Amino acid sequence: MMSKRYFFKTLFLFFYCILFRKPKYFPGGLHSNDHLYQFQCQKYSTASLALRSDLSSKTLMFSVEGALLKSSSLFPYFMLVAFEAGSFLRAFVLLLLYPFICLVSEETGLRIMVMVCFFGIKKESFRVGSSVLPKFFLEDVGLEIFNQVLRRGVRKVSVSELPLVMIESFLKDYLEIDVVVGRELKVFHGYFVGLMEEEEKNIIGLEEILRENKAVGTNIIGINGLHKVHGHHQLFSQHCKEIYLVDKADKRSWQNLPREKYPRPLIFHDGRLALLPTPLNALALFVWVPFGFVLSISRLLISLSLPTDISIPLDAFLGMHLTAPAMPKTPHSLYPNTSKEFIHKSKGVLYACNHKTLLDPIFLSVILKSSSLRGVSYSLSRVSEMLSPIKTVRLTRNRDQDARTIESLLNQGDMFICPEGTTCRESYLLRFSPLFAELAEEIVPVAIDSHVTMLYGTTAGGLKCLDPFFFLMNPAPSYTVQFLEKVSGSCTYLNGEKSKFDVANHVQGEIGKALGFECTKLTRKDKYVILAGNEGIVSRK
Repeated sequence: MMSKRYFFKTLFLFFYCILFRKPKYFPGGLHSNDHLYQFQCQKYSTASLALRSDLSSKTLMFSVEGALLKSSSLFPYFMLVAFEAGSFLRAFVLLLLYPFICLVSEETGLRIMVMVCFFGIKKESFRVGSSVLPKFFLEDVGLEIFNQVLRRGVRKVSVSELPLVMIESFLKDYLEIDVVVGRELKVFHGYFVGLMEEEEKNIIGLEEILRENKAVGTNIIGINGLHKVHGHHQLFSQHCKEIYLVDKADKRSWQNLPREKYPRPLIFHDGRLALLPTPLNALALFVWVPFGFVLSISRLLISLSLPTDISIPLDAFLGMHLTAPAMPKTPHSLYPNTSKEFIHKSKGVLYACNHKTLLDPIFLSVILKSSSLRGVSYSLSRVSEMLSPIKTVRLTRNRDQDARTIESLLNQGDMFICPEGTTCRESYLLRFSPLFAELAEEIVPVAIDSHVTMLYGTTAGGLKCLDPFFFLMNPAPSYTVQFLEKVSGSCTYLNGEKSKFDVANHVQGEIGKALGFECTKLTRKDKYVILAGNEGIVSRK
């Protein structure tokens, strides 16, 4: 009896040591002297450290979770991975495990979240770390610590508990951090197995910086979290002569890093979730989705089947907000002072719009109350083509063929085009293709903006046919359409007085001024290369 009890006790201790053991983050394990580490540390004060005049010659080593991000919870970022890289079911499982994650130790909770989020995910196709997470990480960066301290360091080394694939792009591409030390994930036949490597493998760049500092004779300043007692203190205590600790009270007083202070602007990002999925937000999302799906179908049926005078009030009653400065009865009534001579030209009016979602032509036709409006698009799914109340023609990216298509549609009447060729969620305008300016005689710039609170209605790596449904699933999505002063196309000018490039740039600039957006030279190809790793070409099948 005693031997059996001893056997089960030994077995329990064995599994306990496997599950709850502390990892070896770095070579040498955790056999440092904690009292020596605490002796090296001093309470961090933003003002005192920011006032130091020697930071421009120092290498700064900081903890991402303890000294850069304002939030102390890592759960929302793993929820983003589960939802965007995994599935709705995987995210729901992670939410169900949240109470258990709160009860166990931080390291055990981290291992559980890594297992749930990464198990079975293909390594090559994992792009959430570069396309989705940077937006949410940037919105959680503290202004005081980054702008007044970290940006002044000659070298910046970040240390994180998170897997490297989640944070590397955010830190290197957007915050210009020199070295990122994170956790490596185990891979089997090209798939993540949901386990982290025991020893750190990404310290090659760090070793080079350490050698440079040793040769010059400068010290490394460490910035860590006061309440983050983990294996990272081994790295800090070995290489930092001074270590500052950030208190949670100090982090609560920080402001969020504003967009204009980003070292590199965030122009493109992907993913469906528009809100940070904290536990409460995630719970609200899962509760709302069934109602949102029914609401989305109802809004679509109302907009497509009922007359405009009836559908607009009903959509407003269901939470859909459509704002326009005027509701013209006909396209030309937008400009009542237009001379008859100019109106009665051989070609129709071309509405040049910036692109926000696939629903742009629907709302434009609703405002114009014109069922004869035609449009062109560089990529359009069959579902979106069937849902569109107006005739939409695909462009082929063959310039001569596309020019003939646009000219043919203009000869038949009014049409719309999105010269950007793709959507941009942030307050930027992509380069306008000049083809429309070469063919049209009368151009009406249209400034379009949209706003969502829960789910994005655009995607670069997901199923485009679901974009309209996701947009309309939001509790209160909004659309703003503003018609601007018309311009003449380059074909109406004699002797090359105004080129198609001048007209296209002018239209882009006017739309940018109306919306408060910044004009860029980035193109559709740039967006898809950054977010999806391809050129964004959609097959006709």
